[in-house]
Amino acid sequence: MCFTESHEELACCLSKGTNSLGLVHNYILREEESPMSAFEQLGLSQATLKAIHGLGFEEPTPIQTKAIPVALAGSDVIGQAPTGTGKTAAFGLPIIEQITVNSEHIQGLVVVPTRELAIQVAEELNKIGEYKRVRTLPIYGGQDMMRQIKLLKNRPQIVVGTPGRLMDHMRRRTIRLQNISIVVLDEADEMLNMGFIDDIKFILSDIPENKQTLLFSASITRAVENISNQFMREPILIKATPRNITVPSTEQHYIEVPERKKFDVLCNLLDLHSPEAAIVFGRTKRRVDEVNQALARRGYSAGALHGDLNQSQRNSVMNQFRAGAIEILVATDVAARGLDIEGVSHVYNFDIPQDPESYVHRIGRTGRAGRKGEAFTFITHRELDHLRIIERITQRKIKRHPIPTMTDALAGQQQITVERVLKAADEPVLSAYKSIAEGLLEQHDSVTLLAAALKLLTKEPNTAPVQLTEERETRAKKQRTHNPPPRRQRRPRKSHR
Repeated sequence: MCFTESHEELACCLSKGTNSLGLVHNYILREEESPMSAFEQLGLSQATLKAIHGLGFEEPTPIQTKAIPVALAGSDVIGQAPTGTGKTAAFGLPIIEQITVNSEHIQGLVVVPTRELAIQVAEELNKIGEYKRVRTLPIYGGQDMMRQIKLLKNRPQIVVGTPGRLMDHMRRRTIRLQNISIVVLDEADEMLNMGFIDDIKFILSDIPENKQTLLFSASITRAVENISNQFMREPILIKATPRNITVPSTEQHYIEVPERKKFDVLCNLLDLHSPEAAIVFGRTKRRVDEVNQALARRGYSAGALHGDLNQSQRNSVMNQFRAGAIEILVATDVAARGLDIEGVSHVYNFDIPQDPESYVHRIGRTGRAGRKGEAFTFITHRELDHLRIIERITQRKIKRHPIPTMTDALAGQQQITVERVLKAADEPVLSAYKSIAEGLLEQHDSVTLLAAALKLLTKEPNTAPVQLTEERETRAKKQRTHNPPPRRQRRPRKSHR
């Protein structure tokens, strides 16, 4: 098996026409040996670039850098990439770019193994296609069929669906695939492992042969090879190997804590660490607003940053944070992408991020310019599997940290007060204060006076009651470690082409 060493070699092969595609067939592009390029260099339209920048993406991931130009050139692609490497945008951007907006037909199809993934991918494609006005609809089992039929009448250009429900619509003729120009099989190895092989063949057999096919899989199994040999035209294999992509100077910890106790744990950590600048990440805009208001109720200097703020409001919050007027920034992932703020010593993931890429972006806000930083991620017991996926992709061990108590928090604040007093003692003291101190010492003992001063200067934990809306836990998909039980197979419909 051969390797192409650069984009230039690949472009040369592609430019030679159809006959040269055979030379590219089964080549692997090694992401380690070529630098990332900016999204502007990938051949994307201005409308799509506007959507990307609006989402806060700074630069493409390796799988995006390599797969997008190849897919835009019209070649079939096999992308070997694990979850969390940005593969949704790797196939989503080429699909959006190739859609004819004024057409009322379904032109793009993405087949996924689960309803959760169907919803997630559809949301991502709708965000990417916002300015091109490309509509994407998720189709999956468990949702009312008549509701889906009604939504299909809105003429989406892209459908993201699970195999069984797609076949149901195909039989009802509520989804017709004769105008599909590009099809994606996402997490192909998992779909085939779940017993969907006949369903996949049934679906692909009903799509025009001149379609473009993009297949993304964490592993290239024999079943994946068989599907690609049967339905793909000289695909180019692109590998994105996991690498250590987290910030080396950032110490990473996780705290296992019930959802209802998260906020008290956050406050104890803030009192213990007393950071001059910290960022708290929440999963949703509602979560960010509630945490920000709860912090203010307990006396912390905080500000919220999320997508509902206009540019003026966003600038105001950021200017206050940079100037030190607020010490804690509570933000969503999208709002905080691309932030470059010096002096952030701590990042607190109030909610574990949905994917490893978001985790990397979050903790990358600290530990900059050679400085040390600390990142703490709160998880519930059920989210432990999801944390292990982040560890595997980032190739970094995240240390377990004990739950800090209120006693710990008070001890932390007391130590900070002692350090402030000792620092002040080394500075020139005005004679007026000395004379007052001498007068007090004549009436009281020095230990009692110093203890009283330390108590007045120490910020004691605030236990004002707060209530947050609970968020749904982030669950990792269970990996099958054994052969699945036999699945009742549907009889494929004969092709009439």
